[in-house]
Amino acid sequence: MVVVDGNEALISVLAHPRFELIPIKGVEEQASYLPAGATVTVTCSPVRGIEHTLLHAEQLALQGFRAVPHISARLVRDTAHLRDILQRLHQLKPREIFVIGGDAKQPAGPFSGALDLLRAMAELGHNLDRIGVAAYPEHHPLIDDETLRRALADKQQFATYMVTQICFDPDAIVAWLADARQRGITLPVYIGLPGVVDTVQLLRISMKIGVSTAARFASKHAGLATRLLRPGHYQPTELVERLAPYFDDPWYNIQGLHLNTFNQAKSTEQWRRQTLASVRSGPLWRGDRPDRDLGGARSSLRHTGIDPR
Repeated sequence: MVVVDGNEALISVLAHPRFELIPIKGVEEQASYLPAGATVTVTCSPVRGIEHTLLHAEQLALQGFRAVPHISARLVRDTAHLRDILQRLHQLKPREIFVIGGDAKQPAGPFSGALDLLRAMAELGHNLDRIGVAAYPEHHPLIDDETLRRALADKQQFATYMVTQICFDPDAIVAWLADARQRGITLPVYIGLPGVVDTVQLLRISMKIGVSTAARFASKHAGLATRLLRPGHYQPTELVERLAPYFDDPWYNIQGLHLNTFNQAKSTEQWRRQTLASVRSGPLWRGDRPDRDLGGARSSLRHTGIDPR
């Protein structure tokens, strides 16, 4: 494991990541491999629906986890349905939600995207502690980059943090985040990473969540599909190593890691523990930040009134 300057920050993000689970049979058993009291987010798909997500989030909360349901805007039927969802969220501690647009081809109601739902939530009033939104360091297969940038800027006023979609290129993540900060996006960010992924297991999960949903996921995360064609398991060690120099930089405001376990919680948690132990054992190598050419972007922030430090 590469250890760089900012070792304490690296230890912190490895010690307290968020874990993402898919609400299918056996998800509570998978959660049992995770640290007690960990933050566990529960995905939402057109096949399983919001009710399924909420039920599993409530069960995970009973197991002592900080459960955070993903709510797909395109699956919310109407204002009454939204009001019911918010009421159920008030029973969770912390009262937290992760709002996404969702993969449903046709909206079930008047909310075509995350921004529509966030506005409706604000109009209804809520007592949520935290609201997360998605961010895209790489291209979205259906939405152009400029539209994504505007949407994130518009969502910022309703949110308390953002989570990046899976990206395997650390330079792309850093460059995107530098650009976002330059554009005035100040939301704290959790970096979305894949956990330890086994090809056969992932294919089984794909069948359970639906072929069309899995196909849409693959189109968003082509890099994952490419890596799954290689022998063995994928591990995010190198990606974490390359990102490590930025974890203690307040300008980037990286709050932690968001590990997409694909319900392979045991192997992902084993990787996390082993990596954390390696980092704690002491510096093995001191790495350079690959964004040395981003100094101009950092300097330009000072002229926009945003303090990069």
